[in-house]
Amino acid sequence: MSEFISDKNKAILSFSTLIKQYKKMQSELVIQIKALASNSSQAAPGQFLLVQFQMSQVTQVGESISNLISQVNSVINSAVRNQKPQ
Repeated sequence: MSEFISDKNKAILSFSTLIKQYKKMQSELVIQIKALASNSSQAAPGQFLLVQFQMSQVTQVGESISNLISQVNSVINSAVRNQKPQ
């Protein structure tokens, strides 16, 4: 099964693909922060704003992933709790 399947009515994204993309976002942001820090005296204010915006995006994605994991855990806990002994 491919990691991303799409047709006109649905899209399925695997959790591993989601984590890989999040890791990629983080890595790209770290590279930009290091580049900005190495030449901070020559950096334009717009560069600082762009990095700050990207940091907030990475934070929001991370929080969304955390919420997703929490919801999955809740569903699993509910399913286990609602099982009837046989």
